[in-house]
Amino acid sequence: MDMEELVKKQRAFYRTGRTLSYEFRMHMLNRLERAVRLHEESVQTALKKDLAKSSFEGYMTEIGMVYSEISYVRSHLKAWMRPQPHLPALGQLPARCFSVREPYGVTLVMAPWNYPFMLSMEPLIGAIAGGNCCVVKPSAYAPAVSAAIRLVVEEAFPEYYAAVAEGGRAENTALLEQKFDYIFFTGGVSVGKLVMEKAAQHLTPVTLELGGKSPCIVEKSANLNIAAKRIVFGKFLNSGQTCVAPDYVYVEECVRERFLSYLKKWIHKMYGDNAQKCGDYPKMINRKHFDRVLGLIRDEHIVCGGQGDGETLKIAPTVLTKITWDSPVMQEEIFGPVLPVLSFTDIREVKREIISRPKPLALYLFTSDRALAGDIIHSVPFGGGCVNDTIIHLAASAMGFGGVGESGMGSYHGRKSFETFTHEKSIVAKFCPLEPPVRYRPYTPFKEWILKKIL
Repeated sequence: MDMEELVKKQRAFYRTGRTLSYEFRMHMLNRLERAVRLHEESVQTALKKDLAKSSFEGYMTEIGMVYSEISYVRSHLKAWMRPQPHLPALGQLPARCFSVREPYGVTLVMAPWNYPFMLSMEPLIGAIAGGNCCVVKPSAYAPAVSAAIRLVVEEAFPEYYAAVAEGGRAENTALLEQKFDYIFFTGGVSVGKLVMEKAAQHLTPVTLELGGKSPCIVEKSANLNIAAKRIVFGKFLNSGQTCVAPDYVYVEECVRERFLSYLKKWIHKMYGDNAQKCGDYPKMINRKHFDRVLGLIRDEHIVCGGQGDGETLKIAPTVLTKITWDSPVMQEEIFGPVLPVLSFTDIREVKREIISRPKPLALYLFTSDRALAGDIIHSVPFGGGCVNDTIIHLAASAMGFGGVGESGMGSYHGRKSFETFTHEKSIVAKFCPLEPPVRYRPYTPFKEWILKKIL
């Protein structure tokens, strides 16, 4: 595919103005939903092939979320597109002040491999709702899903409006050489920096959805059984290949042993004696990441799990203890089914430790102490999170989702997606010839006196 020619086609179509109307945007959202439903089985098959996801997990974490996002956006799009009134300042009277949102134009969505369908479609939904044209670049690490995404988009749209560019590094490089009006990237920090560097050459605005080491804190007043259950769900979903998964747990020392026993209990209940033989347990995306994750736990103190199957690329849900911040597993985002457990006696030390490190994408706190919850929420920086649960904060279209600092910039989902893919124009409209003459020369002491009264 000629990337330069594709971008030219989309820019020419965008300049016709056809993407701007509410009716066009709604029609395109409807077409996208119909195409997903038509190819839903193909998407499920692709998710099984690339990541060994079960149909339940594939629907719950990918396809179902796409349907939910389309439905939410369609229900609210007309209201979002209306001009938003603002009170004029005294110096602007008589006038009407309002803001309108305009599309950026031709946009690029670069998606990762861990939730390859959902993380391609949800930004595309935002681009469509915003009135843009869009090129979607799925990850080459999930080739079956990439092909399924191409089927869906080709079914729904002509390429001069929305298209899929498949391929690996060469195609990524070719795309980033083009001038887009907005780039939405989800992935790792190192590639995110490259995307931002390339975007800067064209002064193209970007959203970066990255990751990091998201902490989970279990305080002594928490319901330990429920905490362990919800942490096991959030950590080992998609075999730990989730950007908002709890990366490590800080548990209060006095409840540490009880908490560990509950962790082992729920791992056994959810995954059985041998997770590698569990048919609906996802695999690592490829051999490189399989070896990397196993390397992180080598020579560590394993409480449960630790086994890896080189044929299926599945790693058993693993819990580590006797971990310090100098351990290899604490030097990078794990992005696999490995949960280090550290302990604490003073929550203030935990806060200081987390604050001293790069801002995480998520934070999870388990406690019955509402005051403590309020303190952590307001004093510790992170992208988003939950109190007494994990990862479900990103499932609500009514709330934005995004990182901060090293974990990303910008947000999306629902209205935030619409705002991300549009520029807000502020307008002062004056249709009355009457106005105070104070701003016009000649300037006098009396005019200055009035100026100081109104400003």
